[in-house]
Amino acid sequence: MEEVSGVVESIVFHNEDNGYMVAKLSNGTTTFTAVGVVPYIKEGQNLKIKGAWVLHPSFGRQIKIEECEEIVPNTVEGIEKYLSSGVIYGIGPITAKKIIAKFGEESLDILDKNIDRLREIEGIGEKKFLLIKESYEEQKELKNIIIFFQSHGVTTNQCIKIYKTLGSDSIAAVKENPYLLCEEISGIGFKTADKIARSIGIEADSPFRIESGIKYVINEFCANGNTYMPKEKLIKEGREVLTVSEDVITQNLINSCAAQKLILEKIQDKECVFTLPYYYCEIGITKRILTLSVANFQKINTDIEYEISRFESANDIKFAPSQKNAIMGAFTNGIEIITGGPGTGKTTIIKCIISIFEKSSYKVVLGAPTGRAAKRMSESTGKEAKTIHRLLEMGVSDEEERSFFGRDESSPLEADVVIIDEASMIDVMVMNSLLKAIKVGTRVIFVGDVDQLPSVGPGNVLKDLIESEFTEVIRLKEIFRQGNESMIIVNAHKINQGEMPLLNDRDKDFFFIKEESLDKVLSTLIDLVNVRLPKFNSEWDKLKHLQILSPMKKGLLGVSNLNTQLQQILNPPAFNKKEKALKEGVFRVGDKVMQTKNNYTLKWKRISGAGEPEGVGVFNGDMGFIHSIDEEEKTLTVVFEEERKVVYDFIFLDELDLAYSITIHKSQGSEFPVIIIPSYMGSPFLMNRNLLYTGITRAKELVVIVGSVKALKFMIENTKSMERFSSLKYRIKDIITHEAFINT
Repeated sequence: MEEVSGVVESIVFHNEDNGYMVAKLSNGTTTFTAVGVVPYIKEGQNLKIKGAWVLHPSFGRQIKIEECEEIVPNTVEGIEKYLSSGVIYGIGPITAKKIIAKFGEESLDILDKNIDRLREIEGIGEKKFLLIKESYEEQKELKNIIIFFQSHGVTTNQCIKIYKTLGSDSIAAVKENPYLLCEEISGIGFKTADKIARSIGIEADSPFRIESGIKYVINEFCANGNTYMPKEKLIKEGREVLTVSEDVITQNLINSCAAQKLILEKIQDKECVFTLPYYYCEIGITKRILTLSVANFQKINTDIEYEISRFESANDIKFAPSQKNAIMGAFTNGIEIITGGPGTGKTTIIKCIISIFEKSSYKVVLGAPTGRAAKRMSESTGKEAKTIHRLLEMGVSDEEERSFFGRDESSPLEADVVIIDEASMIDVMVMNSLLKAIKVGTRVIFVGDVDQLPSVGPGNVLKDLIESEFTEVIRLKEIFRQGNESMIIVNAHKINQGEMPLLNDRDKDFFFIKEESLDKVLSTLIDLVNVRLPKFNSEWDKLKHLQILSPMKKGLLGVSNLNTQLQQILNPPAFNKKEKALKEGVFRVGDKVMQTKNNYTLKWKRISGAGEPEGVGVFNGDMGFIHSIDEEEKTLTVVFEEERKVVYDFIFLDELDLAYSITIHKSQGSEFPVIIIPSYMGSPFLMNRNLLYTGITRAKELVVIVGSVKALKFMIENTKSMERFSSLKYRIKDIITHEAFINT
């Protein structure tokens, strides 16, 4: 390993996400290129570099940095040049000259040990002094933190998150318990924390290593939609991750349960392990469902059948028996579930129920899990519908570290009737919060399609409620809406019943383009979006109205590659378009993007539409377009649904993905004019009937499937899916079969 020194003359490239840079340095006689991770680099800095000289095939000889240390100048001229470089916010060339004139060679010592003396300099007022002090101290602390953590494989963005969360004591706190990182810092998992722990001497069988490892295994399992993990499976996977004996894991698990950090409970005669949040959510949902179902509620003094017939006459329709049953059930049950596929009249039923309740002066509140679903509900009913989070008046604490709901048991929703659409998307966390905010005596109606994919979050709530056989369930099977015209609806039901769809009827809205080659499928998808479909219907906007849904993230036809390809076609680089380089790829002004995780603390401002002028919370699946990028402020602004503007600090850009193509899972609750789906062979647990059905039902005007007939047939015949472990239905069944409950 060789050692060289030089002053940074220019920074050729610098990736702020991972700190990788390419820079030109001069040692006074020669200029050389250095490459490597130096996140705090600035022009004018004097660096001591240790590394190896390599010969790049295109860029020639350069030193690959292994270690890098800043050499603080010790001459008046060097100090002035250093301070003038902008390395410290608030100090430019003019202020640097004043500092040098006042303190000379002692200037850097003054900054380091007695920075308050800067107040003695004319022109440095209190505001500027505080800016300089904060910048200098933060830079010094952050630099130390970055140097320490990057040697353990932590990215620059993650280092900044660590600093913002744990502050100046970050290194000391992590040395005491490295596993704090995977609990406190988004994006840092157990494996990174474990690597740090092992490098600083934490033993393999350390209790807090085992405890953290067990929690990691459970959380990874629950990230796939489960609310608990079978104990036997946990021990097996725990041994693989932690490489310790079964006895060590079992004993730690017993200790964690004894300390009430985890819950061990028998489900269907199998021992299962719960983390506390999901356990108490399922308990909470069970109690509230039972309470709301059997509670006395105010009887409506109206002839329901007469009102139904009046609604039929006014709207020139005739309800089927199942639809009438659904409407009647809303007035005779505390909780009712209405489930059915597209075209079965769910929206018309909701409108009739609202009409009858409102005629009797009942207050009806409408909600849905996502912004898109709530917007559709508003448009179809003519009544305001809010997201569940908005219904519950979500806010953030003053410290902006914790989200909370303004509506709960102590401050319930002001409603006589609550109707929730797209109920299949509701996970246990959201359902528990919703039910807590509904006062006893309020009627609750859940509307959804149980045959669609379950929630992205943990649990299988709608299916569990239906299979508990406790709540009133109305299943709608007859097709009413556009039954003779729309092949989307006809084929969705055919697929749901295991039948092949009718393809390529002239002047219809469901088409299949046969292509066996994956490369040909890819080029056809791009051509459809970029040329053929906009030419077919000039009212379809390439970005807003056409959406590719893919079953998977990876592979040639996965969303990652599709987004890279489509970005180059639909939003290519231009001299007047700002960009932000990422670890993989780039974000560009005009890009279509999606939020990939719930962030309850992000603030938004409304720029159009009805509703509150500002609020908090951006949620998994929200889609929008990049409005602007500000390199100076290190922010990127997204406008969601043409209504809400959200400003992201660069460190939170890992929560966004390009969305020219999205997975079918992420499309839940959304509706697009045109859906394009590639058909190809993949994992049997993904390529199934449930997934295909969900994708097709996202389309309003047109479905185009491109690919293999064999793959399409396989998906329709394949009813396998990843088993979800949830205990809600068993909890409800256990209670309703108990004699004490039956006799109440």
